[in-house]
Amino acid sequence: MLRFLTAGESHGPGLVALLEGLPAGVPITEAVIREDLARRQAGYGRGGRMKIETDYAVLQTGVRHGHTMAGAPIAMLIENRDHTTGNGPDGKPWTHTMNNEPVEDEVTPIHRLRPGHADTAGINKYNTEDARDILERSSARESTSRVAAGAICRAFLREFGVEVHSHVLNIGGVQAARPEVIDWAATELSEVRCSDPIATEAMKQAIDDAREAGDSLGGVVEIVATGLPIGLGTHVQWDLKLSTKLMASVGSVNAVKGVEFGEGFELADLRGSLVHDVIKPLDEWEKNPDGSWVQPWPRRSNKAGGLEGGMTNGEPLIIRAVVKPIATIINPLPSVDLTTGDLEQAHYERSDITFVPTCGVIGEAMVMITLADAFLEKFGGDHIDETKRNYKAYMATLGPKHTSVKA
Repeated sequence: MLRFLTAGESHGPGLVALLEGLPAGVPITEAVIREDLARRQAGYGRGGRMKIETDYAVLQTGVRHGHTMAGAPIAMLIENRDHTTGNGPDGKPWTHTMNNEPVEDEVTPIHRLRPGHADTAGINKYNTEDARDILERSSARESTSRVAAGAICRAFLREFGVEVHSHVLNIGGVQAARPEVIDWAATELSEVRCSDPIATEAMKQAIDDAREAGDSLGGVVEIVATGLPIGLGTHVQWDLKLSTKLMASVGSVNAVKGVEFGEGFELADLRGSLVHDVIKPLDEWEKNPDGSWVQPWPRRSNKAGGLEGGMTNGEPLIIRAVVKPIATIINPLPSVDLTTGDLEQAHYERSDITFVPTCGVIGEAMVMITLADAFLEKFGGDHIDETKRNYKAYMATLGPKHTSVKA
């Protein structure tokens, strides 16, 4: 079983990620992890925090000479530079505001609750009188650790030819065109991680307009995984379905309010004859140079988004997530004071205008962690070579069941 934990606060000394369960021999370096961390920090509409941080995950355990070692847990530490270089909203250094020892000088508590944030539910659940106790951990800064863990899972999945990408389909109501073939390299060059250049400029203008109005924007991201074999996940129990696990992992990303696969909610308006992905007959299957099938049981369409019955069906996995606007906005909403219940403006702390492009990168990480776990559940192995042997043996069984027509 693959599992991971994160720890750390937004303005504390640093963040921690712990990933356990990968086989030995997976190639990984800090430079590879840094690539995804840099992608997470980019994006038009990000706030001042990204000008301070240069996120770098230092591998503390579990990796030796560029490979995972003997299945050991992998621990990573990511420094929060703002902790030592910046000041909190009360003018005191973060080293004072977030000190883990008692301090003599009073720290101004946060009493003005933010609609849409974890503040109100958190302060009641955990019986605190300072919303900072909630917002520091509930902050999307925590997702840095997820992306670091996801980068390691990306390296694992690439050993099997699996690639995971994301792009932005909507920011603030500006809808991008959805091409049949996405140029992922061009998408990475877009300031909003959108494959449509015309929509990119319109999205940037929408972000500028929201900044001028002191507001924030949400949107929609799409995550695509290719190269997946048939049969990851299972239909036998509700909690073991890959669809269940993917909904949970993507839905756990900050501000995500909806998750769909393939054509998702649009399928509700169609008859079954227009929905289900017809399987191509054998004479239309393609073969690799070595005679193996390019993809066993290929489909004429992919409205299901690569999942049927809680299992992958060999088509690209397509997941979309709705991201709500950020709760911390420059022009605060009316709210109440935690201690008195009186009318107040909501608390404002340095924030982004939108982090929809970033949500795509975080969503990739969560999908890769979930898929890596599904691979290990299916193919196992204490060393990557063993996992590859199991994978290859399984792939050789796919195709028509009559032996005379197998690849």
